[in-house]
Amino acid sequence: MRSFFRNIGLPVVLLGASVVTTTANGARFMQNFLDGMPPVVRDSDLWPWPWLSDHPELWVTGFAFSLTLLGILLIHEFGHYFACRAHRIKATLPYVLPAPTLSGTAGAVIQIRSRISNRDALMDVGIYGPLAGYIASALAVAVGFTLSVLAPADAPAAIVRFGGEPLTIRLLHHLLLQWDPQIPPFDQITPHPVLVAGWIGLFITSLNLIPGGQLDGGHILYSLSPRLHRVMTNSLPFVLFLMGAVFWVGWILWGIFLMVPAMRHPKVPLDVKLSPGRVVLGAIALAIFVLTFTPTPFYDNSLMHFLHPDPFSTMPR
Repeated sequence: MRSFFRNIGLPVVLLGASVVTTTANGARFMQNFLDGMPPVVRDSDLWPWPWLSDHPELWVTGFAFSLTLLGILLIHEFGHYFACRAHRIKATLPYVLPAPTLSGTAGAVIQIRSRISNRDALMDVGIYGPLAGYIASALAVAVGFTLSVLAPADAPAAIVRFGGEPLTIRLLHHLLLQWDPQIPPFDQITPHPVLVAGWIGLFITSLNLIPGGQLDGGHILYSLSPRLHRVMTNSLPFVLFLMGAVFWVGWILWGIFLMVPAMRHPKVPLDVKLSPGRVVLGAIALAIFVLTFTPTPFYDNSLMHFLHPDPFSTMPR
């Protein structure tokens, strides 16, 4: 019974809780979208429960956001899971973590419970999660663009403003313009919750592909070069601290995260070289990182901005 709960029951319970939390946030995003406003325009938008207690019938309107986001997270983690199964590596089902965050979740993880036998297996486990998640996120962004509308001229300023657009959003917008020239650019749009979920999916993909520790990018880099992985893992925290000061304060937390001893990468046998096909997968991972990464995921949230006027800040629309 204990084993059943740990292997099946706990993932299901966490997923159910995450459906509740992400749908609550999604309902607030949807209401703001219908009112022609950005997703987060007031402090209460970050904690929608009092509003939902007054309007419980609107909870179901959050499914567009929650099902899209949870679908992206599960597709990502099942990419890892099935790669583990293919290489006979023991792994748990995905744990989707509910949390009081902007999205209602802290993401999703699987736990690997047996040794990874070789570099090819490590590459597959590392790449197939972000590859699957990237495709799902890109599809969500494309659909979200078609559902979104031009922001009204009198729209209130958002208190949480999405920052620099990753290349994927720019490329998809360019392609969609060939189909519908009226689709507004990302920085002039009132985003539909599906687009918000797709943006978060791209952001999560880029975070996972940071090339250090036991992140997906760390697995991929270790399979390519354990020595370079060690150099990057040791130097990245300082780079992230600097980025946190200048671009987004959250990078500081990721720098600290990489310094936690539990993030040290376990040893993987290196006697067999990485196959040429897996080297190509490593190049694909780098391309996805370039297509999803932005140093400023949120505007006006750097350490410099909080301490004194930030030369990199932007004026509200």
